[in-house]
Amino acid sequence: MAKIPRNVIDEIRNSVDIGDVIGRYVQLHQAGKNLIGLCPFHDEKTPSFSVNEEKQFFYCFGCHRSGNVFQFLMELKHIDFVDAVKEIANDSNIKIPEQYVSVPAKPLNNENRQLFDLHDKAAKLYHHILVNTPAGQVALNYLKKRGMSEELIEQFGLGYAPDQRILKPFFQQQKVDYQLLRKSGLFSEDQQGELRDRFIERIMYPIKNGQGQVIAFSGRLIDTSKTNLPKYLNSPETPIFNKRRTLFNFDIARKAARKDGRLYLFEGFMDVISAFAAGIENGIASMGTSFTEEQVAIIGRATKQLDICYDGDQPGQNAIDRAISLVNDHRPNQLQVKVVQLPAGIDPDEYVQKYGPQQFNAYLTNKEETTTEFYLRFLRNGKNLDNQNELMQYLNQALKVIAQVQAPLEEDMYLQRLASAFNLDRQTLKTQLDQLRQQLGIHNQPWIKQQPSLVRHQQFQQTSEEEHRKVKLSRTELAEQILLRYMLYDREVWMHVTSDHDFHFAHEKYQTLYLLAASYFSENGSYSTADFLDYLDESSLQGTLGQIENLNVDQEVDMRAIDDCIHMIAEQTPLAAQIADKQAQLKEANSLHNTELATQLTIELVKLLKQQQRLKTEETN
Repeated sequence: MAKIPRNVIDEIRNSVDIGDVIGRYVQLHQAGKNLIGLCPFHDEKTPSFSVNEEKQFFYCFGCHRSGNVFQFLMELKHIDFVDAVKEIANDSNIKIPEQYVSVPAKPLNNENRQLFDLHDKAAKLYHHILVNTPAGQVALNYLKKRGMSEELIEQFGLGYAPDQRILKPFFQQQKVDYQLLRKSGLFSEDQQGELRDRFIERIMYPIKNGQGQVIAFSGRLIDTSKTNLPKYLNSPETPIFNKRRTLFNFDIARKAARKDGRLYLFEGFMDVISAFAAGIENGIASMGTSFTEEQVAIIGRATKQLDICYDGDQPGQNAIDRAISLVNDHRPNQLQVKVVQLPAGIDPDEYVQKYGPQQFNAYLTNKEETTTEFYLRFLRNGKNLDNQNELMQYLNQALKVIAQVQAPLEEDMYLQRLASAFNLDRQTLKTQLDQLRQQLGIHNQPWIKQQPSLVRHQQFQQTSEEEHRKVKLSRTELAEQILLRYMLYDREVWMHVTSDHDFHFAHEKYQTLYLLAASYFSENGSYSTADFLDYLDESSLQGTLGQIENLNVDQEVDMRAIDDCIHMIAEQTPLAAQIADKQAQLKEANSLHNTELATQLTIELVKLLKQQQRLKTEETN
């Protein structure tokens, strides 16, 4: 297998955002310019793992691992560099020339890539028909009547499948393999094995995976008078589409959730799109009516909070109850659940159309409630609370819900609300609640941990600084890091330092980085952190580069400060060189079994090491 060319590696690495890739495995949140989360490489309770999307690298202030997207996968999955490159290439639908790949990473990857390509072409064809042809005019008028702008139609790649079955001849013209068409889910098959377009006379909603690739479609019938046909028709499951693991708009919503700290779960695609038009980009929807534990796990990896925003009618409330129960049964990373319940008989799409985007935004903010508040209202449904037996039944159910609450202030608020609503003594309710907790075996067991994103970010910043201080740096080593930081980013500084042919970094790791950087610049005109990380084979060097990249230095170069760094390093370099030379002599004396010389050299080496240690002590004082 030939070595993968640098330009191919660069294309593959630049095809993805490192935040998106790491976000599949680590729950990331925006903190200033970076994304932060709990490090996947060591145990920690407060986040010290930082992802820099601008420079496309990660660094952990706790364990000091660092690298680009390839190194992240190599560390996480214990795979080699080539396999990491192939995995990113597969995700990005980039084909690596066969001479650079010995065996396929996965047997089905080639077929999957072809299926991705089919769906991409189908989406573009449906979209073209909708916006550019007379056949799509009826569907286009319908969408615009529902408040869909051209920008929104373009954003979601909406399309139209006309009554003429155009998809099969379109692919036949391109000589696409029959078996591949069968597996795509884009066609239905009769008893004779003939393929027919699955979607006709339907507005087409492309369904994408977490990487933004089209993997399926949902088609909405325009002519609802055809009661023998389903209003929505979804693609069947295929090698690239599993509805239990798919969430509509998740590829966009996941990024938005990093800033907002939450995802909104809506019932339908149009709800998500209408919310997007209102500025809510972190909305998602499950496929059809089913909300699954696999989707809960995906959401839990993406955010700390899920706001369920279903219709306010009875079916909608029942769906909220099922969704909350599902999250509680499969709660990942203590995912916090809130509820935003719309007025009965109106869904988010209708709300936006009726009241406008601004009021919809305000509603989501002002009407957000805890699951406890939801259940205290939900449990009333179907009960005659004027009847004493039904009232007692409701109060017992309500106390079971409150028993799960851990915050004393929140508990007191709910008890006071019950006491006021039914003219009861709050202390009596409290006594019964405590007895109920004993019966249920609940002893300070957290049900929902509230941790506002601002607090998390402050904790991260404090922890990061504390962890960073654990890396004890002498003044010389700090000077080496600062000097290298400026050399990498400023060509003038690089030329200034390298013009002194006798210059040498005092510590081996910085000298190694310097030599590797020289090799890098001989092949590249400009510096890229993610690119340079591929030159570093040792994790210790990657971690050192991560420390250097996270230095808080002035953007404007002060050449006097550069010269100060050079001078400080130069003072240490001769001593370091003497120590290295003496160690080499000692090694040779030992190999010759010259005991007398070895003893003398050992005494001299100890003196040099003591001198070096004294200088380091003086530097740190």
